[in-house]
Amino acid sequence: MTALPTPHPLTSLVEQQGWGKAEFARIMQRHGQRMGIHLATNRSTVWKWEQGQSPDEDARRVLADLLGIPWPHVQGVRWPLWLPVWEVPMLSAAWNENGTVEALTRLGESGRMDRRGFLTITGGALSGVAASWAAAQPAFASAMEGGRVTDEMVTTIEQRVETLRSLDAQFGGATLLEHAQGDLALITNLLKSGRYTDAIKHRLYALAARVSYMTGWMAYDTGRKSAAQYYVGALRTARTAGDDAFGCFMLAEMGVHVSEEGHTKDRVDLITTAVDNAPKALSPRTQSYLHLHKAEAHSRHGEHRQAGEELHRSISLWDRADDESPDWLGWYGDAQMRSTEGKIMLRSGQVKEATGALEESVKRALPRDKAVRTSRLAEARLQGSDLEGALDAANHGAELVENGVSSVRAVDRLQEFSAKLDPHAHVPAVREFRNRLQELPALAA
Repeated sequence: MTALPTPHPLTSLVEQQGWGKAEFARIMQRHGQRMGIHLATNRSTVWKWEQGQSPDEDARRVLADLLGIPWPHVQGVRWPLWLPVWEVPMLSAAWNENGTVEALTRLGESGRMDRRGFLTITGGALSGVAASWAAAQPAFASAMEGGRVTDEMVTTIEQRVETLRSLDAQFGGATLLEHAQGDLALITNLLKSGRYTDAIKHRLYALAARVSYMTGWMAYDTGRKSAAQYYVGALRTARTAGDDAFGCFMLAEMGVHVSEEGHTKDRVDLITTAVDNAPKALSPRTQSYLHLHKAEAHSRHGEHRQAGEELHRSISLWDRADDESPDWLGWYGDAQMRSTEGKIMLRSGQVKEATGALEESVKRALPRDKAVRTSRLAEARLQGSDLEGALDAANHGAELVENGVSSVRAVDRLQEFSAKLDPHAHVPAVREFRNRLQELPALAA
């Protein structure tokens, strides 16, 4: 049985919101009234729930609705495992080998349920994780008891992970997520119970960091909000492996999720932590990637001058980069850079320049990224009063999904673009695109 974290998840939830027990009980009553459910919740009731007594079905329905958790995610799940702060202990575990294994084990227990745990964790909390990462030191303990993990075994897993990464770029993460979760569970079990040399152990932790990130990325591409927990697991594991370059990469990727939840300043803080604590020997290619993310972070926060400066710095680093990319950054190149450049220019009102950059990005991208980026190109063309060109781009994205790219993100962004077409709803080509779009979610789910 999974041990409950301390404090109780409900206690953490109530404290995060700044509520007392009595206030929380009244909030539950009022929310229940709006749902047509009468609750007699009081301070004593809340205390009993914190002691382990499960709320009755009516109370669970009200609490789930209050927290924005779909009822199917609650049914059949033991109290309080479905509460959205269940993954919080992963943030506070020690930054050493034991804490890393604890975090990976927690992912194995919770990751498949997609309880959206990190929706209630603010960007500030993740900035705290960033500070802990920067201060922590890698710690390797003696080999654990169990069977011997061989070099050949690790090589086999590495090859499998590389295959998954390649397939993800082509087809999207929706159909591959369970494979990545299985690989992460396998690596975690090897770390917990295997017997290996220090060299093998280092490879296992480095591999666990990459697979944890890849699993989170696939969850994000599939439309799940729990992806951030995998990113924290990857950040921890990279620190244990002493791979600070990958840790910087993870802070940059975590910032994407923070800003999409509206915490744009926190994204600036996360990427600043990454840049300020990056290894001195970081390659120009990797530095270019970090400064590109910093440009995007400033742009999202409305700081267009700083965004332009960071974009120029990123491009300059890229132009003089002659080194090979790390295995985890092999996808980074002209297509990604042009995509971010286009988004930054579009936000600053440079529509013509943005359209050109986005066209180049879509042209050079692999199928999944192409499907995701067509909606941004469509938006730029629409802002430039080119309705026909906008629909051409959007229909190209729809065609990619129809032909096997399985990405909820691609569909979601096409739907967001569709909403911008309301002033042109009378145009037959717009109606045709919207009818086509209605058929896509089932293909990408």
